[in-house]
Amino acid sequence: MTILAAFSASRQGSAPLHLAAQIARATGDTVVAAAVIERPWPPRGDPVEQEYLRYITTQTESALRRALPRDVEIPTFIHEATSVPTGLAELTTAHRASLVVVGSSSSGLLGRVALGSVTERLVHTAEVPVAIAPRGYAQSSGRIRRLTAAYGGESDVNGLIPAAVDLAKSWSATLRIVSFTVRNIAAFSGTIESAAEDLVVQQWSRRTYDDIVKLLNSVRERASVPDVDVVVGSGPDWHSAVEDVTWETGDMLLLGSGAAAQTAHVFLGSAAAKILRHSPVPVMIVPRYPT
Repeated sequence: MTILAAFSASRQGSAPLHLAAQIARATGDTVVAAAVIERPWPPRGDPVEQEYLRYITTQTESALRRALPRDVEIPTFIHEATSVPTGLAELTTAHRASLVVVGSSSSGLLGRVALGSVTERLVHTAEVPVAIAPRGYAQSSGRIRRLTAAYGGESDVNGLIPAAVDLAKSWSATLRIVSFTVRNIAAFSGTIESAAEDLVVQQWSRRTYDDIVKLLNSVRERASVPDVDVVVGSGPDWHSAVEDVTWETGDMLLLGSGAAAQTAHVFLGSAAAKILRHSPVPVMIVPRYPT
């Protein structure tokens, strides 16, 4: 299988290449690094346009070579297309990629995941999983060791739990399932005591834990399931809820596609988008799992 790492000299730098190499150490897949050059449409075909494309191609090739991780052999490709998302889709098909790795927007916070115009389109249209590196993601000699699946309830309509089980086994990674709850204390100020609110959260956590265990048991009826940790992250806002969970080097957060997604396509839902913005680790959007 092939992992397509999307490089952009002007936006994400080497972060997608570092993440792709880290994933490949867990999966054994081949990494292909590619940059897309946007060509004018319709093409004019004049000498000035051709010279411009040659100059941009040369500069991009040089930047891509400098950004490559030193410990792995990664072939590189420069591809011309009418847009970057279109070019990545064409490259995914050409190389039969099973995963596309991209970087965060350069306008996002350092160490956090942020969608730009290209990644925003990819996480709503791609036919394969899309992994997003936090801005400034550094090179690591390790691999992805733990997958954390964000459980959203509703009987796991996107099929993330069975998909996460399959990934954990194929990546030889440990699996953790987390559910996030936001406690809007300000909205209930003066109307509910903190002890009563804590009790509500505890009851919700127990109910969520039971729902996850039922899902895991249903998966166990069809296949073996590795040991799974189940945790709940809570806080007054999404940032606090995500930070309430312990994160380590080698972690990756898995988000399922929203209910609007077609089977085997990715589509980032509203709750997942809020979680993604506060993730301190790489995030992978998983296509809706066939039921």
